[in-house]
This record gives sequence, C-alpha cells and structure tokens, in this order.
Amino acid sequence: MDWAKILAPLSGGEADKRTLAAAAIIAGAFDAELAAAHAPADVADLIPWMGDGFMGGVQATAIDSIRQAAAEGEKYARAALQGCGYARTSFVSLTSPVWAALAMEGRLADLVVFDDSAARGKGPLAEAFQQIVADEQRPTLVARPGLKADGVVAVAWDGGKEASRAMRTALPLLQKASSVVILSAPASSARKFDPAALQRFLGARQVESTVTCIKEGGDAGPLLLKAAQDAGANLLVAGAFGHPRLQEFIFGGTTKTFLQAQGPSLFLSH
Repeated sequence: MDWAKILAPLSGGEADKRTLAAAAIIAGAFDAELAAAHAPADVADLIPWMGDGFMGGVQATAIDSIRQAAAEGEKYARAALQGCGYARTSFVSLTSPVWAALAMEGRLADLVVFDDSAARGKGPLAEAFQQIVADEQRPTLVARPGLKADGVVAVAWDGGKEASRAMRTALPLLQKASSVVILSAPASSARKFDPAALQRFLGARQVESTVTCIKEGGDAGPLLLKAAQDAGANLLVAGAFGHPRLQEFIFGGTTKTFLQAQGPSLFLSH
C-alpha cells in the first residue's frame, strides 16, 4: 500500500528546512501530501510554574513573549514550506494543547519525519519525537544526510515484535529500494530466529533481499550500525524500545545507540 500523507512537525527554527527537504524526498516518491505542522511552545506548559506568588505583570509578559515567539515561528515555518519546492503541501499551526494536537495529526499520517537533532534530544521538538515514537507508536523517520527513497535499505532483524512492526510498516519504502539487506546478529540476541524466513516473507511481496549474518557477539547496536554502513545503506529500518523505556533510559539499549551514533537515516517503529 502506498503512502498518502507524510507529516513534518516544525518548530519555526532552522531545522525546519532540513526536515521539509527530507519529507519532500519521501512524499515525492509516493506523490503524497507533505503535511507541515507547526508545533510552537505551549502557553499551557508555563501555567504550572505560575504560583500565587508569581507577579501578574511578569506573568502577562511571559505569556506575551511565548505568543510572539509562536507567531514569528509560524511565519518562518510557512516560509520554509514555501521554499522547499514541493507542490502538494498543507500547513497547520497547532494551538494549545499543542502536544494533543500534534498527536492527532500523527494518527492521521502514514509517516512522521523528524530532523536528526530532535532524535538526539536537542531542540524544541525533542520531547515530541520521543512521544510520537514511544507513546503514539507512529512510524517515524529520522532524517540524516544521504537520505534517498530509492537507495539501499538495511533491515535490523531479530525476530521480535518491534522489528516485525518496523519492517511491515516500512514495506512501501522497501518496495522502492534499489536493494534491501537483512542484518542479523544472532550471537547478540537470546531470541531464536531465522533471517531466511524474513527473506521469504519479503520475496512474496516483491522485495528481493540479501542476508548479512554478523558472527560477532556483544552489543548489537554498534554491530548493526557498522554492517549497515558497510552495505552502503541510506536507511536503517529498526524496531524501537524493545525493552521498557525506563530500562532503555538507564542502560542505553540498541535504540539509543542508533539515535546517538552517526549513520544512515532511521525508520523506527515501536
């Protein structure tokens, strides 16, 4: 099934141009709508900090500043969308509660595209990225240099439900790829799985693939990243947060390795 709507959350900052350029690459491959959603700072987030002792004049000034910044950010985001060179676009500037509005936009999109900085926990959309991936469980693309809709795609496969969800939701991209390589690191997993079974699954859906089996043991994240880079992958498809999020936060995990390392663009699904 082709994709019809690609969502690009925008903050009204310089990263918007990179996000839109990546979203346009994917949208163009499917003749899909590029839906830009400006997600400004939410005035409601300031209210809990305004206790009884908070001076009325200071409160009003703070709220006015947030609203003015939101208006300026909307102008920048609109200009970035107009300058991205893609024809089929739509634009919405979200209002309070901004997170709830962005979540609703994501639920009605086939893919959500973020810039790499948000995935690394930097910038105003960092929290939105985590919520879209982990809480909303929307298919999400982390855009990095070299992204192509018809390039080499690597699929990180361990037979788990997160990897399965990511692979199945990424099928439209896999079908457009110039080549697909299945990456497995069985010595790094306690799960028993057969990469050839995935190869047969993809073949039945008109996706030819090869298998790279990593013999070394140890942390799967760096091994899979290196294998993806060795394969010349422009995109790595992977399940996100295979362990509870608190455990991932404390101990790291493969997802964190993928997000923090240099490497190809990421297609994530939880």
